[in-house]
Amino acid sequence: MTEIYVDADACPVKEEAIRVAERHQLVIHIVSNGGLRPSRHPLVRMVTVAEGADAADDWIAERAGAGDIVITGDIPLASRVLPNGAAALGHDGRPFTKDSIGMALAMRDLMRELRETGQSKGGGPAFSKADRSRFLSALEAAVQAALRLDREP
Repeated sequence: MTEIYVDADACPVKEEAIRVAERHQLVIHIVSNGGLRPSRHPLVRMVTVAEGADAADDWIAERAGAGDIVITGDIPLASRVLPNGAAALGHDGRPFTKDSIGMALAMRDLMRELRETGQSKGGGPAFSKADRSRFLSALEAAVQAALRLDREP
């Protein structure tokens, strides 16, 4: 059965993901290092992991599998769940795929190097209403695709 995993510490679309999960009656794991308000909804699993740079990523990567959906802005996490058959979506609705993940990792590394050498000073544009809308559409499409796979014999 499809489940949704949210890398929640810096996620701007947690509430949207919860609404989609509720609409489809899917379990959703909100994974963080702490500090998030608990939910009483029976489908929402609040998971607090130990402090550490990759603790939430490790927890998600160990559990997300075929037919699951992972919501993350962390490209290395996306690259870890794709081989397990999970779908991965960025906060702006951008899907990470087996075909695109290599380029995404390379661009991430290039941008980090440019920041470290002072050749680039900042991140990308601010999160917008269009990003939120694109995310909702992409998550709905990912859920529909996963549910179709669940129904296949």
